[in-house]
Amino acid sequence: MLELAILGFLAEGPLHGYELRRKLAGLSGHVRPVSDGSLYPALNRLVKAGLLDRRAEPGASAAQRYTLSLTAAGRAELLCRLRDADGLDISDSSRFFTVLAFLSHLPDVADQHAVLRRRLEFLRQETSFFHDGDRPLRAEDTTDPYHRGMLLIARATSRAERSWLREVLG
Repeated sequence: MLELAILGFLAEGPLHGYELRRKLAGLSGHVRPVSDGSLYPALNRLVKAGLLDRRAEPGASAAQRYTLSLTAAGRAELLCRLRDADGLDISDSSRFFTVLAFLSHLPDVADQHAVLRRRLEFLRQETSFFHDGDRPLRAEDTTDPYHRGMLLIARATSRAERSWLREVLG
């Protein structure tokens, strides 16, 4: 997902490394901060794969700074990753929100809607954090106030998201 976010932000235009880091932090927020140990290896992989171009520029001090931009191959990779989003990219909320953040880059609305339909289908499945044997527990099935809270919040979030998806899909 880090690579998808990098490709997505650079599809909007070239960025210096610190600008990209700021945008990534805004997207992932406090939940999953991006460390240098994750960001720079990801950038190096994308540059090596020909998906990004990195150009050195003189910095305000003695240190150089780098401008990153998306190559044509990088744009094609971004579109492919968005169009083919499935599995964990659909079922994991954080991953899906990363896909959603850049879904407007897909030029074909039918492709966008196909991704949204996959998410809606996933949200229609009966799931729970807790089970009694094979049976998913609902908020009404537990006396633990914290389990109940988790289940109520998840239910409300899922209902709101399904409503929004149905609205967008028309």
